[in-house]
Amino acid sequence: MAHEFTPAAERALVYAGGWRMADGPNDSGAQELGPVALLLGLLAEPECRAAVLAAARGVDKPGVLARWPAVEAVAPSPTSRVERLSAQLHEVLAIAEEHLAEYPQPHVLATEHLLLGLAAGHNEVAEWLTSRGWDTANLAAEIDRLAGHDRGPLPFEFDTPEVAAAGGSQTSGSASGDQIVSKPGDDPDNADQLSLDPEEIGRLRIVDAASNRAGEAMRVLEDYARFVLDDRHLAGECKALRHALAAALAIFPTAQRHAARETRADVGTTLTVASEQSRADLRAVVTANFKRLEQALRSLEEYAKSASASTAAALEPLRYRTYTLERAIGITADSLDRLAMARLYVLIDGRESAAALADWIDLLVAAGADVIQLRDKRLSDRELLARAHVVRQKTVGTPALFIVNDRPDIARLARADGVHVGQDELGVKEARTIVGPDALVGVSTHSLEQARAAVLDGANYIGVGPVFPSGTKEFAEFPGLELLRAVRGEIRLPAFAIGGIDAGNLAAVRACGFERVAVSGAVTASAQPADAVRELKRLLA
Repeated sequence: MAHEFTPAAERALVYAGGWRMADGPNDSGAQELGPVALLLGLLAEPECRAAVLAAARGVDKPGVLARWPAVEAVAPSPTSRVERLSAQLHEVLAIAEEHLAEYPQPHVLATEHLLLGLAAGHNEVAEWLTSRGWDTANLAAEIDRLAGHDRGPLPFEFDTPEVAAAGGSQTSGSASGDQIVSKPGDDPDNADQLSLDPEEIGRLRIVDAASNRAGEAMRVLEDYARFVLDDRHLAGECKALRHALAAALAIFPTAQRHAARETRADVGTTLTVASEQSRADLRAVVTANFKRLEQALRSLEEYAKSASASTAAALEPLRYRTYTLERAIGITADSLDRLAMARLYVLIDGRESAAALADWIDLLVAAGADVIQLRDKRLSDRELLARAHVVRQKTVGTPALFIVNDRPDIARLARADGVHVGQDELGVKEARTIVGPDALVGVSTHSLEQARAAVLDGANYIGVGPVFPSGTKEFAEFPGLELLRAVRGEIRLPAFAIGGIDAGNLAAVRACGFERVAVSGAVTASAQPADAVRELKRLLA
């Protein structure tokens, strides 16, 4: 069957051809286009409708690549890959065409129809999306609303001359039971034709005002993440939230919202308090706008319930995403302040005795170590706690921070400054529950996806590596300098490069934009450890 595509859908197919599964070509030597590649193709243009709908449901390119790490990027063909669709993709197109069956001719497949076909098919992408809570019925209803296509009767009446002459009421609506606020026959570009009851006008005014407040707040927060924090990851999260909100509110046509707007007659435009006219600093701007955003989202969610249950359901997770983003931006800013002077992080064991450890800490603190982490798998819990008390006693009142590796309980009992956890240990949430809200929680990360996750999980800092082979810990893979460059390009949360770093290779680490390093052997194995600390600090200055 021949298919006709919109230009955006054609581009998505071309972009999809730029991805290849690691299991390689089929028996004929040609690489078939499969569901995962198509999903990546649909996400290639963030402004296209499929990408906006996916973002509203928490799916983006990094998440897809994290789920299918074997997918490889290849050079796409300048033509679409329709000739080489897999059997699963033919099913996707059939589902998309079936959805369009009730639409007026001609049937042209857009990116949102391809996304619906993917989500409703029998393929690994559909299984993954279902596991993430996707509801294909709600997705289909939302696509219908975006297209202005009504399935079923409207849940309210319009008294038009045509209907009156016929002796009845004309109604229309969506399959999901969502109210459609457009009048049959209305020209969306002619707002003067709006004719709704006062309650509906009031709801449109509320939605218009609250969505404006939310959008303005999101822009303020995105600007802070982009220009103050210089954090591409968090700025991208803000942008994705904006697009998700726009998709969720598509049921309320812009033309009708504008027609219902009465700024000059709005009684609230003159209501203000003195505190709204001043902000103590940039952090106060961020705090005020997060509260503004959260309140606007709550208002939108509540008033949407009377118009569209699915829209209200789509708005609820946006509030939760906002709470997570508020924490991540706040912790990033706080951690940059708390760790502003922390450049050299030294990992040590408990030494052969408490007395030897005390002398060792005195040496490290005097030489200028900024952070000292106690890590020792040999000691019993009782011995480890006793050694932790020694480190705390020797570091309290000094500029050096004290961190315990992998044991939030020991960190809490010893009153350490924080705890560091790995990918296989307790998560940030569990560690934070034990050490409390004021303690630092660090996380070891070995990929960009893990680093992004640590930021949203609420970590205060991350360790990134291993960069080079190390004499203190074995790893099967070394993401190396490439990972450092990737993390530095996106994330401003304090990050320490770790793994085999010493004075000889520190310049390569710094060339990746890293100003913080964590070391062990470079100091502990040195014949002159104090001199090694001072030299590393000099090179980091």
